[in-house]
Amino acid sequence: MKWSQKCPRLHTPHVHFNDHNVGIALCAEVRLPHTALHKATVYWDPDDKTVLLKDGVLDETGDAYGFYNDSFSETGWGVLEIRAGYGRTPRPDDKTFFLAGYLEGFLTARQMIDHYTNMYPQLITKPNILQAVKTFMTKQSAWSRQQVKLNKTSDPLWAHTGFILAQLDGLQAGAAEWAKRSGGKVQFLNAVGDLLDLIQMLVPEAKPLLRRYKQPPMGHCSALIKMLPGYENLLFAHSSWYVYAATMRIFKHWDFKVQEPHTATGKLSFSSYPGFLVSLDDFYLLGSGLMMTQTTNNIFNQSLYEAVMPSSLFAWQRVRLANALAHSGEEWAKIFSRFNSGTYNNQYMVVDVSKVSLGSRLDDGALTIVEQIPGLVEYSDQTETLRFGYWPSYNVPFHQRIYTLSGYEEMWMEYGEDFSYELCPRAKIFRRDQASVTDLPSLKHIMRYNDYKKDPYSKGDPCNSICCRGDLRSNPNPEGCYDTKVTDLRMAQQFMSEALNGPSTEGDLPPFTWDAFNSTMHQGLPRLYNYTFVTMHPVLFAP
Repeated sequence: MKWSQKCPRLHTPHVHFNDHNVGIALCAEVRLPHTALHKATVYWDPDDKTVLLKDGVLDETGDAYGFYNDSFSETGWGVLEIRAGYGRTPRPDDKTFFLAGYLEGFLTARQMIDHYTNMYPQLITKPNILQAVKTFMTKQSAWSRQQVKLNKTSDPLWAHTGFILAQLDGLQAGAAEWAKRSGGKVQFLNAVGDLLDLIQMLVPEAKPLLRRYKQPPMGHCSALIKMLPGYENLLFAHSSWYVYAATMRIFKHWDFKVQEPHTATGKLSFSSYPGFLVSLDDFYLLGSGLMMTQTTNNIFNQSLYEAVMPSSLFAWQRVRLANALAHSGEEWAKIFSRFNSGTYNNQYMVVDVSKVSLGSRLDDGALTIVEQIPGLVEYSDQTETLRFGYWPSYNVPFHQRIYTLSGYEEMWMEYGEDFSYELCPRAKIFRRDQASVTDLPSLKHIMRYNDYKKDPYSKGDPCNSICCRGDLRSNPNPEGCYDTKVTDLRMAQQFMSEALNGPSTEGDLPPFTWDAFNSTMHQGLPRLYNYTFVTMHPVLFAP
């Protein structure tokens, strides 16, 4: 199969990566009729080594069962819920993950088509980018799968890597089953975050503004963790920043029964996208009692990319591994540090609910901050900072060594305080306004905040705020802050949160519409974004 051809009718690039790591080119000529709630159950036949799928059936005795609620057009979010490993006959863990992936691929294949159609032109802009990414991904996939074969019985990290890869294979197989029934073609995309760095490294001219110590585009995401003054509650929030073409959203609830003895949890709720086996934002509520979110840090010192090799695990894979195996923030950091790819370089914030006693105390280890660059992962216990009120995150590294090696000091000297950890606009706004955050409504307000016309710290720039509106800049682009997720300690223990999809309308800002940006691919997305917060919680499993 060629690496570049055109899909009929949709006129979108068709790309198939056999290594199962990048993903999807999506084509579909026929769409199945559907109702809002799509249920299905899958069973494994060990004799024939085949999957039996019962569409429209929710059978608790099946090897994997669940539903996709196609509520996207009404609320801004589809909702996917899957339980796997609870069937009549115990299955090996890799089979459980394969079947869970198969079910997700079948239930959300239609959404994968739209999401990839929109995301592909944002990432792969030239044939040389595609070829370079293909080569790297193929090598990384071969290496990781070989490591699983060699080490899965002796190292839990590689056993769980095998589970993730099995789920990835299942995702593709389930989507292919949907495509066979619909007459279309579906594959998947899973490494968008890692691709942001890989493309810079492999094809530097692809992003001319990202050469050594040159000012890049906007950062990605704002986050806030707030402990109320009397320790009455812990508030936890994240707002994603990226291109508005990425707003095909699915909130996912997974409950996988995992037999591997080192497993911390197989239960999690998280914001995500079609075809992704991670959050990417990230926003996770885990059955282990951990909560995790992150914001992205830029790499200005391009020489760091010399440490990026295919013989590593991508960030999305290591996040999954840490989420599955870690019982504490420190353990999460240590697992995540192994086989660092140096791609998708973020600040991760891990809250350990077991270290929080509301109304009483915060034990050490309640908040762990983890930051990655190529060749280095650094982490520290920042519970003391949280004891005095709040932890903000806004695309500037906290750890001094990460900050310096990434090139932020050079950027500060050349471009000013936008690159200062203490004095960038969002740092000032969070410091000024966080005291007003006392409950979920006020948390939502600050995470959607944008008063760029009046706020002195914004200086008239709609992206110098907590929730950027790049479409309102003097040189407008459809990019910026496009969602918000919030929860508190009690809700998180029930896998509950509230989520809103769409650019901010705080301060009487107009709702975003695609009318002025029709040249940007936005298949399947709403014309106008004026959604409200939606409560997310699983219904097939209990805490």
